[in-house]
Amino acid sequence: MDISLEINGRTEQLSVDPGVTLLDALREQLAITGPKKGCDRGQCGACTVHVGGRPVLSCLTLAATVQQPVTTVEGLSADDQLHPVQQAFVDQDALQCGFCTSGQVMSAVAAVEQGVEDVREFMSGNICRCAAYPNIVAAVEQARRVDASL
Repeated sequence: MDISLEINGRTEQLSVDPGVTLLDALREQLAITGPKKGCDRGQCGACTVHVGGRPVLSCLTLAATVQQPVTTVEGLSADDQLHPVQQAFVDQDALQCGFCTSGQVMSAVAAVEQGVEDVREFMSGNICRCAAYPNIVAAVEQARRVDASL
């Protein structure tokens, strides 16, 4: 089936099978590799993207059902300027192997934008096998301070 997706501000026309996930469409047809295929079961959060401004697990979302704009980690920065959450992850050394980082960043952006109080609970669906959790929480806290000052 032919679908149209708005990804990171650009409209993309795709031909997909009805069962193709958003993650597979992004990675395999559009070469957008930020979202990672971790567990492919919605348990690790490595595939997190925003659809209509809300975090979703792209491995559990059918591409043909997406009607709102999609933002991946690649779409956060503007004019070679990192998003405040991305910068906070760098500043706080909140990444190690980097595999989970894009999903962590996308969930962290949602946490900051929604004013989440319990960061650990909100981010609990994002697994980091390197155990960088204290640094990830510190990065979210830094980004919240920056967001509050804007």
